[in-house]
Amino acid sequence: MRVAVDVRVLGQRGLAEGGIGRYTSCLIDALRDSHPDEVIELRGLRRPPAPQRLKEGWEHLLLGRDARRAGAGVLHSPAQDLATTRPGMPYVLTLHDLVPLKRREEQLRSGLKHRLRYAAARRATRTIVPSRSVAEDAQRLIGLDPARVAVVHEAAAPGLRRVDQPRAALERLELPERFLVWVGTLDPPDPRKGLTELAAEVARGDGPPLVLAGRAGPAARGLAAPGRVMLAGRVSDTELAALLSAAEVLVFPSLDEGFGLPPLEALACGTPVAAYAAGALPEVLDGATGVRLVEPGDVRGLLAAAGSLAGSRVTPPARTWADVARETWTVYEEALGA
Repeated sequence: MRVAVDVRVLGQRGLAEGGIGRYTSCLIDALRDSHPDEVIELRGLRRPPAPQRLKEGWEHLLLGRDARRAGAGVLHSPAQDLATTRPGMPYVLTLHDLVPLKRREEQLRSGLKHRLRYAAARRATRTIVPSRSVAEDAQRLIGLDPARVAVVHEAAAPGLRRVDQPRAALERLELPERFLVWVGTLDPPDPRKGLTELAAEVARGDGPPLVLAGRAGPAARGLAAPGRVMLAGRVSDTELAALLSAAEVLVFPSLDEGFGLPPLEALACGTPVAAYAAGALPEVLDGATGVRLVEPGDVRGLLAAAGSLAGSRVTPPARTWADVARETWTVYEEALGA
């Protein structure tokens, strides 16, 4: 069985630097290790010129053709952003979340685009979701058949592990001695991530300052507060491992998550996590040591939980991307035999 995996999201900065990029990168690396002669990476596919808002439409016509020409028997789109409704072959699509349907007020100008993506999920031979939470949303909101949905939990990136002397890798950031950390995308800040409220509460308080790590656009500048809230900007994986290792606690005030990789990455680096009990986070963090979940929206409770966690012992998660790749390959086999 040869599988074509569309990895073009890794060439799109906005996606490559977020959770979808991390998922795609780690998955393709693990698939290369486990099935080096059976994985075909689709990159640099040619498309006719089109306005930006219409470019995605070409995928519905051409992506399946490209996979067949490459000699694949199964096609996998690891992101709904470049999905196809007309694959013409066994097709696997990863659906990371359904935020546009759950928070419609923030997605008013992209209705058709999302309807086509969800149509692709309904037509896919198998749909991979990162959590039972997303599986339930998919059944409820877009009518996906549960028999064709596979829950495959993700894992922390292999390079994110505890750093014994983290400050050596972080000199350029000029970090405070003690700090809380948040990791994600800030270009622009996503309202569902709860950062406006978190940054304002930290700025008013007298606890440890907050470091926000991730590429920051102009809209993120209002989150900063001298001496209290710092924008670290984009960091490399080496710096991220050090940053997480140096932080007292990762704070994660997301109001909805399809999975939530940053908390797993913090735990992999031995750092406790305080988060809202929202979306998939209770499922993903169930049974983990060094974790406190609080009521969504309770930012003071979140910071109090972070204070109680400082110095807590953490057991890194055992799951790896080799496990993710193995379970994903099983989905490919199911799709081919469907």
